Amino acid sequence: MEATAATVGLRELTDDDAPVIDRLWQLYVHDLSQSRGSMPNEHGLFKLGHLQWFRDDAVNWPGFLITYDGAPAGFAFVGTNWEGGKRTIGEFFVVRAVRRRGVGEFVARVLIDRYPGAWEIAFQDDNPGAPEFWKRVASDMVGAAWREEWRPVPDKPHIPPDHWLLFETA
Repeated sequence: MEATAATVGLRELTDDDAPVIDRLWQLYVHDLSQSRGSMPNEHGLFKLGHLQWFRDDAVNWPGFLITYDGAPAGFAFVGTNWEGGKRTIGEFFVVRAVRRRGVGEFVARVLIDRYPGAWEIAFQDDNPGAPEFWKRVASDMVGAAWREEWRPVPDKPHIPPDHWLLFETA
């Protein structure tokens, strides 16, 4: 089954979604541990990182639950007022079972269309698939009217610079 409006759902998070997002977050951080070398704690859990930060500022960082055929399939957090009114993807995750079916691209396009304007999307170059994915999304949205740059990760000199794609939608 491929990604369509009939198979992929996207809705803003509610407080009731917190347990589902907490569990999906563990899968997300586990995926990132491949490139970051992070390990779970003594309870077998990865750090929640800035998940609470998104929850505490849901006005500027609305979260979205992604579903596929009715089942939880991922999440996204969109910064709607990033550095002077730009938009950004704070975190974006799709479970492995539905990757390469167009789910992520479908959701990314819907979110970018929902918040027109200037966008800055960051990812790590060593995050498998991320550079190709986000470049494909940017190209689908604005053709060749995007640019890229690398910026140091604040307060984390041990992490390679973030790769940023910058573009604007109507």
